[in-house]
Amino acid sequence: MKIILSFSVVIAFLSVYFLIPWAIKYLKQIGLVVKDQHKEGKPLIPISGGIVVFLGIFFGIMFTVFTQTFYYHSTNRLIDLLAFSSSIFLITFVGFVDDLLIRKDKESSFGLKQWQKPLLTVVAAVPLMVINAGQTYISLPLIGGFDVGILYPLLLIPVGVVGASNMINLLGGFNGLEAGLGLIYIGNLSIFAWYVGSPNAAIIGLVTCGALLAFLLFNTPPAKIFPGDSLTYLLGGVLVSMAIIGNIERAALIVSIPFFIEFILKLRGKLKKQSYGTIKDGKIHSLYDKIYSIPHFFTIQNKFTEKQVVFFVWLIELFCCSLLWIFLV
Repeated sequence: MKIILSFSVVIAFLSVYFLIPWAIKYLKQIGLVVKDQHKEGKPLIPISGGIVVFLGIFFGIMFTVFTQTFYYHSTNRLIDLLAFSSSIFLITFVGFVDDLLIRKDKESSFGLKQWQKPLLTVVAAVPLMVINAGQTYISLPLIGGFDVGILYPLLLIPVGVVGASNMINLLGGFNGLEAGLGLIYIGNLSIFAWYVGSPNAAIIGLVTCGALLAFLLFNTPPAKIFPGDSLTYLLGGVLVSMAIIGNIERAALIVSIPFFIEFILKLRGKLKKQSYGTIKDGKIHSLYDKIYSIPHFFTIQNKFTEKQVVFFVWLIELFCCSLLWIFLV
């Protein structure tokens, strides 16, 4: 199993690594570009790199399914991987549609309307719902454990998919931020899933990390391609799929703490304030005099570079992921 997993991760990495240059060229040709707000002159950068990350994950997961079917002659639990693949395809497609809606001045993608996002992303929950993924017995602090029965696939799974995809989408706007955060929380969740005996969730997470690592090579400052909502939605789908398939919902909630904080901060700005800032003398300056996003804790000081701001936010996520090993192991 470990050999198959290793090959799957390598396939995901190589697929993204070799497809990204082609994607950059193609996205430029069709004009799917936006301005990099944190670079002098605001160069136009291709957006929607999440499409390529999806392809890497898909090829990696299909290799696992292929070897399990034709080499080990076993189809146990493969339905989970197939349902996951269908789910992230749907949610990545919604993110791609969101990326297509770019302002005429190329300043940014104005995206779907707030009411449209949950309506469209809920479709991605269907594959997980129809296979009745996960366990209906849940345990909550202070309350204890109980069986929610049919409410789990019909209510909790779609709520989880919609919530996770739109929550992950809130925190971004800096070169390398989204992909780096994804590597941190998906990576920790993958190791945890393997530790508690949830191999399918671990496979999903580690293959995703392989694809993300290759993408990050092209997304770190100065970025050659942006992730777009196609990647943030995808990462939300991966996170909730791992939680459901691996029955590690509490672990997923812990690694998501920064996104809950981001949601609260964005509510202060009525979900209209941007996370990014402006570039002056190589430093990132906040667009506002109040804090409406986690990066604002650093950009409001007007003394940090983009790399430093991204690194500080990564550290916050690393700290939250450390709580996973303190409280659940």
